[in-house]
Amino acid sequence: MIYETVAAVDLGSNSFRLQVGRVVDDQIYPLDSLKEPARLASGLTEDKLLDAPSQERALSALRRFGERLRGLDRGAVRAVATNTLRVAKNVGEFLPHAEEALGFPIEVIAGREEARLIYIGASHSLPSANHKRLVVDIGGGSTEFIIGKRHDPQLMESLYMGCVSFTLKYFPGGRIDKRRLREAQAAAAKEIELIAHDFQKLGWKEAVGSSGSARAIADILEMNELNPGNVGGITREGLERLCALLVKAGSAENLDLKGVKGDRMPVLPGGIAIMAAIFEELDIECMTYADGALRLGVLYDLLGRFHQHDMRDATVAHFRKRYQVERDQVERVEAVALSALTQLSGGAPGEADIQYLSWACRLHEIGISVAHNAYHKHGAYILTYADMPGFSKKDQARLALLVLGHRGKLEKLAEVPAADGVWRLIFCLRLAVALHRTRDDRQLPAWRVASTERGFMLSLPGKWLAKNPWTAAALAEESLIWKQIGRECVVRALD
Repeated sequence: MIYETVAAVDLGSNSFRLQVGRVVDDQIYPLDSLKEPARLASGLTEDKLLDAPSQERALSALRRFGERLRGLDRGAVRAVATNTLRVAKNVGEFLPHAEEALGFPIEVIAGREEARLIYIGASHSLPSANHKRLVVDIGGGSTEFIIGKRHDPQLMESLYMGCVSFTLKYFPGGRIDKRRLREAQAAAAKEIELIAHDFQKLGWKEAVGSSGSARAIADILEMNELNPGNVGGITREGLERLCALLVKAGSAENLDLKGVKGDRMPVLPGGIAIMAAIFEELDIECMTYADGALRLGVLYDLLGRFHQHDMRDATVAHFRKRYQVERDQVERVEAVALSALTQLSGGAPGEADIQYLSWACRLHEIGISVAHNAYHKHGAYILTYADMPGFSKKDQARLALLVLGHRGKLEKLAEVPAADGVWRLIFCLRLAVALHRTRDDRQLPAWRVASTERGFMLSLPGKWLAKNPWTAAALAEESLIWKQIGRECVVRALD
């Protein structure tokens, strides 16, 4: 379905941002934007737990966003959370409250997925060009680096350093001196060294900064004429002058310069230190600025899904090729699984169920590339921990669950609630795999599935079962496996 109005919510480590846009053809025009300085990262304890005050700030901001989003369809809104919620150990407790406050699901995305979306957003806000661009985004808890061409990212990395985390660690109480600044820059440089070679090897023609820190620094340099020749953007010489002024002032609050905004001031030292290290380690002389970043990238990625250009489909196709999945078997399994889902859904399965079941069918055998023994476990591990562009961590976890559950005992899924719709998808996938254990193109007889009070029922011709004893035995075993977890999978032989 295509929507005229779409919205993106960015739960960043420093600020929460909402972007509402109007879709016209293949372009998105901004309608409204909101920003809340939630400073989630500042509430992260040493034990990686979100404290109560930061949670309450976050929930208050999300309630305000929820009011603005009221009336929009679920499919028209995508909310993503970044580094702080990636690392917070109590995110599982916080997330349901956050989703209730917002009124929409929230996806915790991986660092490289964040980088991909940032690049898409930045590229759509910049003039069209045929050369490679380096996009750098200093967030509250992480910094993303991307090299890409046009709208296609080619190299992506996310480093665990941000303006909030660095300010708290290296500039406690807001105090700044040469030693603290030098330590912060050295720490950032150490992180950047890990990726510098690969990025410099690929190369770029234009460096671009995106999001709050880059914009704040660019504004200060431009408004105070700190760049040589009064050029725009960020320059190495301008940064050096700003660092000297920051040390002289002793704190961001005492920095008597134009363009220093109140909401950005508390985290400015960390952002400046990281940016200075980026310029030094990647040998950058000047950097332009892009208005578009994560939020705009989320909107254009959402638009791509409307037009059947879902990045997740491309990722699944890549994984199939990478792990050399047998195409014919996938097609057999997928056809039966989707047929079963259609029957169990009264002929109208939900779009999300179709997607997840199809992806699981296409990827259920990727673990064979590791080892045939317990390959479902290997496949689930890959899907849990691999970088999968387009997929949130929650998406990956659900997909991994389906692959893990497609064979073997079901006790391993004991923590899945009985009412969770994923059980229906698991049944469909297990049934399809069981019916195609022979891995050939033999014709299946007319068969039916239906839901029961405690599970599912499969109806097959008795004569066919008699002629195919191996498959019949597999289905009998399947019934026992479901019985062991207190559910049923009844196999009924038809006359």
